[in-house]
Amino acid sequence: MTQVLVVDDSSTVRNEVCACLKDAGLSVIPAVDGKDGLDKLRANPSIKLVVSDVNMPNMDGLTMAEKIRSELRNATVNIIMLTTENSPSVKERGKAAGVKGWIVKPFNGAAVIATFKKLAS
Repeated sequence: MTQVLVVDDSSTVRNEVCACLKDAGLSVIPAVDGKDGLDKLRANPSIKLVVSDVNMPNMDGLTMAEKIRSELRNATVNIIMLTTENSPSVKERGKAAGVKGWIVKPFNGAAVIATFKKLAS
């Protein structure tokens, strides 16, 4: 089964996104921040999609995305940012790190689940 990594420091958002993806038939691995997400991706190279917040303690989502590409040398995992951050400069940094999409919270699972499934396959 395809695995999706959900990275968010808010347990409410993380649980909501995980539940939505599980209901859609995807296998989900939760992570509490970018450092935890990077560790879990390192341990589970079969992960095809990362859905991450930007602003988190310990390691933010963009730094995690940059490290996925540089340290893990993983150019194939799809990365989507799910965040309240909408700054053009932050989006440019994400694009440079290989982020495939930018979803502004609040999370609307019904609107994005088809896209998530496609990116996770």
